[in-house]
Amino acid sequence: DSSFLHFHESDCDIRGSSSRESVLSLNTEKILSQAKSLAEQKRFPFATDNDSTNEELAIAYVLIGNGLYDEAIRQFSTMLQEEPELVSAIYGRGIAYGKKGLHDMKNAELAVFELSRVISLEPNHPEVYEQRAEILSPLGRISEALSDLTKAIQLQPSARLYRHRGTLHFISEDYATAHEDFQHSLELNRNQPIAMLYKGLTFFHRGLLKEAIESFKEALKQKADFIDAYKSLGQAYRELGNFDAATENFQKALMLNQNHVQTLQLKGMMLYHHGSLDEALKNFKRCLQLEPYNEVCQYMKGLSHVAMGQFYEGIKAQTKVMLNDPLPGQKASPEYLKVKYLREYSRYLHAHLDTPLTEYNIDTDLPGNFKDHWAKNLPFLIENYEEQPGLQPHIKDVLFQNFENYKTDVQELICVADHLGSMMQYETPGFLPNKRIHRAMGLATLEVMQAVQRTWANSKVRMNGKTRLMQWRDMFDIAVKWRRIADPDQPVLWLDQMPARSLSRGFNNHINLIRGQVINMRYLEYFEKILHFIKDRILVYHGANNPKGLLEVREALEKVHKVEDLLPIMKFNSKTRDGFTVNTKVPSLKDQGKEYDGFTITITGDKVGNILFSVETQTTEERTQLYHAEIDALYKDLTAKGKILILSAELGEADAVCNLILSLVYYFYNLMPISRGSSVIAYSVIMGALMASGKEVSGKIPKGKASINTLVDFEAMTAPGSEAFSKIARSWMNLKSISPSYKSLPSVSETFPTLRTMIEVLNTDSSHCLKKTIAVV
Repeated sequence: DSSFLHFHESDCDIRGSSSRESVLSLNTEKILSQAKSLAEQKRFPFATDNDSTNEELAIAYVLIGNGLYDEAIRQFSTMLQEEPELVSAIYGRGIAYGKKGLHDMKNAELAVFELSRVISLEPNHPEVYEQRAEILSPLGRISEALSDLTKAIQLQPSARLYRHRGTLHFISEDYATAHEDFQHSLELNRNQPIAMLYKGLTFFHRGLLKEAIESFKEALKQKADFIDAYKSLGQAYRELGNFDAATENFQKALMLNQNHVQTLQLKGMMLYHHGSLDEALKNFKRCLQLEPYNEVCQYMKGLSHVAMGQFYEGIKAQTKVMLNDPLPGQKASPEYLKVKYLREYSRYLHAHLDTPLTEYNIDTDLPGNFKDHWAKNLPFLIENYEEQPGLQPHIKDVLFQNFENYKTDVQELICVADHLGSMMQYETPGFLPNKRIHRAMGLATLEVMQAVQRTWANSKVRMNGKTRLMQWRDMFDIAVKWRRIADPDQPVLWLDQMPARSLSRGFNNHINLIRGQVINMRYLEYFEKILHFIKDRILVYHGANNPKGLLEVREALEKVHKVEDLLPIMKFNSKTRDGFTVNTKVPSLKDQGKEYDGFTITITGDKVGNILFSVETQTTEERTQLYHAEIDALYKDLTAKGKILILSAELGEADAVCNLILSLVYYFYNLMPISRGSSVIAYSVIMGALMASGKEVSGKIPKGKASINTLVDFEAMTAPGSEAFSKIARSWMNLKSISPSYKSLPSVSETFPTLRTMIEVLNTDSSHCLKKTIAVV
């Protein structure tokens, strides 16, 4: 829909074929005939009142229409020697330079120069400004292009101009302004599927998924075979966590074009994160048949193979990504940055496939700098790094296990694990159910239950090559082990096991809540709570540092209803003009009156009102030691009370044990001691330890206001103390007495003693768990 030529190319296209030779060999009479027709109708820009001039101009435009740009430029140049300010010739020459190809900077500069001359001579023609914008924007001169389009709109608004300007705002990530332009464009011409698609994308990129879905559906009403709209609709449903609707729309896109690479890639990634690795792999393989150098599909193919224990194929695919070095000055892709870490980790996992899990420890085995760089997603530039040994031929890949091949009691164990894992799923927009993670964390819950029961009965456990009484970290390590193997793409590592240098600087777990115009919908429920806390801290700050201005600040804060409203208040004090940080406090149970640093809230704003609103926990050695002391004391108390509970069935003891479990995990959540997955790891420990105490969680994590869910980690981080968190958590857990049949389940650690057996059980299909009634469930 380019506006490069504002006349019909068909009017001047006399080609039988598009080659230069064939066009030039056409008789002059035919060219003149076409040009005469064009001239008589004045169907070219800036036609004059002189018929012979118009015929000469028309010849040059016919040449442009046939791709003969150099010949057209010569024709225009000859005319301009005689008449230097012939606007149509200047304009045509500018068009020809632009059409010659903007990859040559000289063409681009000449095109801009000629169009600028036209504007100086004829400043009231919107199409010239639009032409210049079309040349400026590919050169990265977006602000100049936007200025030209704004001028064109002032002269003569049109649906196309608004859409063109909206597209440039979209490219600049100014989604709110882009949305306004697409809206204006659609008001002038409703039937524009592309503008409707882009309107939807402006919603999508701001996290407004439901609004995006409505726009994509509207685009499909206008154009029923619109592949990009189906693809975008699929991706919006995937982001919402609606697997079935996403699958349906990706499938519709592929029915229209089974070779649509982007849809295959997105569908494959969704299937991977849904835990359907085999199905994901089919999409990545098809993607690579069509586009052998697609880095995302190649990386994801390697990852899917490794996650399923097919290390030879996995490392082969990873190596192909590694060979795809970025060109000098080119930014490396996320896949290229991650792939060497994945290959090294894959080699380590393969070497340990058949080693008992009790005899080694990933956190101490992997080199410190490797872990530090991997967790921080840094380029793989590690001094004196010694690569993991290559794959050893005597260690075979993991083979697929049929569910029916497991003994009946193990089948029951797997089905119970699937059910328990599903209890941890957030039923809310933004969280795609992952059945592989469900099974892994369900098995972790059962293994925690069994290990805690043994500990309370004075039995020892074997961990990291030693037999001893279980400590609190061992309890969490059970869940870490399962979370780690469920998705090898993510570095699930203890932060206090990082190199001392990394810890002394502080290790940040960072979450953007608002970045510019992008709102993180997952955390929307907590904005009001955090905002209320910030307002309190601002009053305390001004009370101490600006008592005279306190009343003015208080009055201003009363008008603050959303985070963006804080920006003007930051100007009240020179120290907070560019932004400020606020720390939450976590009260100690061990030392009454003492408080620890919780998480840090940061708000900064720029001149045009864009905001960065983020939270992070900074794990330093000192902070870690304070939290560890708190958790140590609670765990000691929990173990003592757990031993009493086993001997007596008093209700008060069970209640105390429940509160101790929740308090212990409250500090774990606030510490955030693991690089990834802290939330689900902690929740599986809550469920497993409660089951050891005779209580089963039967309630699902609820939705919050406006169907936005309760996030357990944020509940802990924003609760005023451990008691408040315990109260909130118990309100939805709906604790009930545990079913006796849990006791008859086989030992998780003995049934799955190696990485190979863990991967096998995560791979096995247990769809008929849904069909049979399990006594435990």
